[in-house]
Amino acid sequence: MGSPPVTLNLPTSRDTQACFADLSREEVRFSPLPDRDYGGGCQVIGAVQLIDIGVPVTGIKAMRCGLAEEFIGWTRNAVAPAAYQVLGSKLVRIETMGTYACRNTVGTAVARLSGHALANAVDVSAFILADGRRISVQDNWRTDDADTQRFWKLIHASACKRFGTVLSPDYNAAHHDHLHLEDDHKAFCR
Repeated sequence: MGSPPVTLNLPTSRDTQACFADLSREEVRFSPLPDRDYGGGCQVIGAVQLIDIGVPVTGIKAMRCGLAEEFIGWTRNAVAPAAYQVLGSKLVRIETMGTYACRNTVGTAVARLSGHALANAVDVSAFILADGRRISVQDNWRTDDADTQRFWKLIHASACKRFGTVLSPDYNAAHHDHLHLEDDHKAFCR
């Protein structure tokens, strides 16, 4: 794992073409990325670099287009409204721990490639609000504050409807500081 990437000369799939068109319709600024094989099963195919989704997002690099589409929908239709309606402040930034990384799944007994190895997962660590509050998974997931608990419950439930795999601090210690959101068409939500 981790060899220099080989650029693949693959035709763009219909799903990826449709995804690019959807992002354009949604007025998302993005840049399509070349398909690359990093070896060891790690590949970035049908991916984009998000430039502007309406709210700044830190730490994101290559994301498979379908994941980007789900992430944008979740941000716009769940996170931003919940921040405003439940916490009383506008969402001004999302902090992540990244997207693509050629690595195995962390915190499991069986070695297998992570969704990150296919640019098909994003780890969200915190939300910054206009009033200056930073609502982080590490510091606020198990808060006693009723509004913050309601915020987490709403956005977690929405993520579980949108993404195939959603892992939170309730899953295992490896996820104590982030929400792992993966567009893998499974139905695994913890």
